[in-house]
Amino acid sequence: MTGKAPPATRSYNEGCLAAHALDLVGDRWALLVVRELMLGPRRFGELRTGLPGISANVLTQRLDEMEAAGLIAREGVPGLARRQAWRLSPAGEGLWPVLKAFCHWGAGQPGHDPAKFISPTALMLSMRAMCARDRAGSHLVGVEMEGQSFTIRTAPGRYVVERGPAGPGALRFAGGTNAMAMAVYGPMPLAVTAERLIRFEGDIVQGQAFLDLFSLRAGQGGAAPVPVGDSPGIFGSG
Repeated sequence: MTGKAPPATRSYNEGCLAAHALDLVGDRWALLVVRELMLGPRRFGELRTGLPGISANVLTQRLDEMEAAGLIAREGVPGLARRQAWRLSPAGEGLWPVLKAFCHWGAGQPGHDPAKFISPTALMLSMRAMCARDRAGSHLVGVEMEGQSFTIRTAPGRYVVERGPAGPGALRFAGGTNAMAMAVYGPMPLAVTAERLIRFEGDIVQGQAFLDLFSLRAGQGGAAPVPVGDSPGIFGSG
């Protein structure tokens, strides 16, 4: 990896590889910045929206540090002069297995409160981590949350999510992020959540089949935790 290491004052000063990794992404908010960039570039204001607990000064500091470490890079925003966005470098994209492992590990720990703030990107990555790909059928799904659009494509053994609206023929889900999380992971069937929590368009049987791929408990619909090295790609079925 290219780039300068973070300031030595925050280093563990150990030759351990885990300690070296924590030197790079162990500061508070760093991995969550990576999370918000995992599905594509975001502007400063968009990052703050996805990370409402971070101050502008701390976010600026983290972005500078992560750029110096070679995890992210700046790029211009098409059509917006003097505006810039942040994107992950290949090293930053390589942190997906780490985030995936955290999702699986965190799902098994007590104390998780799904009523707290969830960013749209966080939910999309949670679903990507927890999907039972071995039972996936072929689905084209559009999800709208908080003014953001996502397209999900599934096939046997595959799960792909990207930013942007889905094309014709897609199953369409829309609503607040926490309501969408309840529809995806909660105990109620789609026929109920589509009346009470979210909006849904499409074949409700196929919509339910898609939601049945996700669970926060191993062996109850979602994927069981697997070694992160089994992930075959960053934006493909991993």
